[in-house]
Amino acid sequence: MTTINSEDGFFEGSKQRTSRMRQVRRSLVRMLRDITWALTTASDGVQDWTPFLMVASYFAFSICIYMVATSGITKVFWFVYLMTNTYIAGATVVEAMMSVGAFHEAKKAAAKVAKKNWSFPTPDADMEKLDIIIVAYLPNEQDIIMDRIHYLLDKIVYPRDKLCINVIYNTPTPIEPLETEMRDLTFKYPYLKVIKVAGSKSKADNINYYCSLDTGADVSAIFDCDHYPHPYGPRWAMERFAGDKTIDIVQGRCVVFNADANIMTAMIACEFDKIYAVSHPGRAAMFDFGLFCGSNGFWRTPLLRELRMDESMLTEDIDSALRAFGHGANACHDLNVVSFELAPTTMTGFWKQRLRWSQGWIQASIRHVSLIWSRSTVEGKHRSFCQRFGLLSLLYIRESSYYLITQYLCLVISIIITNFPKSGEEFYKLLFFQYPIAWWLFILSIASLLGTLYITFHTRSEFIRWWMIAIFTVTYPVQLVLTAIMGLFGHARQVSKYMKWNPTSRA
Repeated sequence: MTTINSEDGFFEGSKQRTSRMRQVRRSLVRMLRDITWALTTASDGVQDWTPFLMVASYFAFSICIYMVATSGITKVFWFVYLMTNTYIAGATVVEAMMSVGAFHEAKKAAAKVAKKNWSFPTPDADMEKLDIIIVAYLPNEQDIIMDRIHYLLDKIVYPRDKLCINVIYNTPTPIEPLETEMRDLTFKYPYLKVIKVAGSKSKADNINYYCSLDTGADVSAIFDCDHYPHPYGPRWAMERFAGDKTIDIVQGRCVVFNADANIMTAMIACEFDKIYAVSHPGRAAMFDFGLFCGSNGFWRTPLLRELRMDESMLTEDIDSALRAFGHGANACHDLNVVSFELAPTTMTGFWKQRLRWSQGWIQASIRHVSLIWSRSTVEGKHRSFCQRFGLLSLLYIRESSYYLITQYLCLVISIIITNFPKSGEEFYKLLFFQYPIAWWLFILSIASLLGTLYITFHTRSEFIRWWMIAIFTVTYPVQLVLTAIMGLFGHARQVSKYMKWNPTSRA
């Protein structure tokens, strides 16, 4: 006869119920995790694809409107687009011509100092204290940061008792042994500081943390981690501050040094030469104001601490530059303050970078467009008509040009669809409507383009070969269209409140 122990049976039943409860809880947790993942993925997909659908709808709607428009209305739009694009091209070449003086002055000043065996006008003892800030997002730049730190320690020519190199970085997870290696360098080099910013999620957070420190620096220079400042670059910037006490910001020239990596980096390098050697100094001469451009920029430290960076902005550098202008700060561009940087080597990296810039620009333009008509709130400062017109060109006309270029493209596509030319003569009639003024506007646009690129050719960096400028010239209309499309994507992202930050990969 078998005896059943009721107490043992009770505990066995209890254990089974407990085990089943645990399994149920695990199943519920897994299900909730899967649901959360599915919702997050769907949300990310909607956020990623909404701007694309908005831009695609814009093109489809525009082309359809022109297809059903009357011939008279089409002609009106044609001339409006052609004339405004001609104006933009003309303004660009005038900007380029205005940059020639700055280029020759910089070249003359460099030759004078080189002739004196790189002896600068201001004695070392009279130089102000300089902080160089290297801002890094470590997971993205872990492969290059040690190289950049050693470069700065070994190559920068500036009095060591007045120089401090600050590596300000953030990382979501520890990266060892890299972080320890960086900290160990501070024991060998007393003018090096390595600071990990806890809780930082952006470049703005890192710079703002630096602004909370009392470093005793008179000037603070901001560099992205991929930059190699020219050994004499910081000295040239500090000479500008020493020679003109009214200067608050010195923005240097950024040069792409991996131009020969592929055809895309070659075109980006040409574009950077056009922007930093031609457009920026030309605009400063034409409209009497300069701008901080994000890297290779030198600030008087009290001004940087006062304005700081706005972490809510995608391009916090442009926002801070416009806030500095509104504050009455005097920013200048110096072509001898050179820094070398990397261009994205893949189309994906380039696309992500430019979409972030495009959205950041429209974001900053919307916030600061009132600078065009509003009065300065700083006592003793006023904005001239020339400066206001420059802001109009920078914040409004430049952003509007994306629509002018793409609308012109939509108009051409609609005409080709409805009335495809069968001969060269028909194509000519289609293109210019037999109006001589359209032909002259076209010639002026092409002449302006060639004039701008001719000046760019003569101010190009040592990494640009002649054939790169030739390809850049031939493909420039296509690049304009691509830039306009990316501008539209930036606008669509802003409208759809797209707020993802995609860092540019570094290698």
